[in-house]
Amino acid sequence: MAYSDPTLGELIELPVDAPIQLFDLTTQQALIRPALERRWCDILDHGRYIGGPEVEECERRLADFTGAADAVAVGSGTQALVMPLLAMGVGAGDAIFIPGFTYNATANAVLLSGAFPVLVDIDPRTFNMDPVDLARKVDAVKKAGDLTPRAIMPVDLYGLPADYPAIQAVADLHGLRVIADGAQAFGGKDNDRWVGNIAEITATSFYPTKTLGGYGDGGAILAREKAFADRLRSIRWHGTGDNRKESVRVGINGRCDSIQCAVVTEKLGLFEMERARRTTAARLYDVRLADLVEKQEALPGQENGYGLYTIRIPGRDRVRAKLSEAGVPTGIYYDMAIHEMPAFAHCATFGPLPACEAAAREALSLPMHPYLSEVQINRVCDALEAALKS
Repeated sequence: MAYSDPTLGELIELPVDAPIQLFDLTTQQALIRPALERRWCDILDHGRYIGGPEVEECERRLADFTGAADAVAVGSGTQALVMPLLAMGVGAGDAIFIPGFTYNATANAVLLSGAFPVLVDIDPRTFNMDPVDLARKVDAVKKAGDLTPRAIMPVDLYGLPADYPAIQAVADLHGLRVIADGAQAFGGKDNDRWVGNIAEITATSFYPTKTLGGYGDGGAILAREKAFADRLRSIRWHGTGDNRKESVRVGINGRCDSIQCAVVTEKLGLFEMERARRTTAARLYDVRLADLVEKQEALPGQENGYGLYTIRIPGRDRVRAKLSEAGVPTGIYYDMAIHEMPAFAHCATFGPLPACEAAAREALSLPMHPYLSEVQINRVCDALEAALKS
């Protein structure tokens, strides 16, 4: 279903004192609810709640939108990270390089595959994997000799693609695969390539608050090779062959249900309008906050998908408390680096991660969604300026 691109004023008519939300799914739902109800009735009628025609439609639309060769809908963003590792035959004794500042799902996915996550420091400007430290960590792992480097898993944090040209250069030098964790970044671009078609393999999430989210858990893997995507389809159905009876490889239950695929497909009709609004909101923030705080910086040729709008603030927790008192919600993604969590403390074995630790103390995400009004953004910025001066 296609939608027009109304102006901000036409779509949003909020009282000046309307509450500010960190995310807003209610306004979006009002635009697509009749279409969703029709789709849900179709699913009730055909009864294929798993593997219905909505799954294939969603996969086709995702591939068409991003330019990827194929897309495979799966049950969660975490499954979207684990399954490519299984498809590659990764296991015990293998090293997968991930940033040390990310959601815990990135590290969990590597450990669930049987491999070891080697933590890489981040660029403090972008919050993304530092290619210079990546090269150091690959050399350190090779020198130690206990692990075999197999793949790099950069994260497109907050909506900004990682530095894939530099990361790919390291991968090519050492014969490594690149699996992008694009869970927060659907709608981001690098030199006119959408996230989903920048790296050879990209995992994304349909968690409801993502830029393209469902109404439950779900995700997708986008691939440049259809043969790899077909292997993933086998893995998501317990490793079975075309008849779904005989297992031809080790697999999992990685299916995405028909209802979530229907929701995602319908939201794709809104996506470019919503992306434009996120970008407009970010530009307003940029202007107002230019001389107040450090913000996440894109590299030349990159476009942020703005899953989150994130800044750096020394003394963040005090400022956050002041914002809360002023009615401005904020988020902290994340308040611990990966190696600071008990489950992953053993993973910081190849050198320090000072930029990850600093980001965990300073990163603060401001309200970001397509349905923010200019009045609300100015209220956020006014409150932030007052909090910084207090």
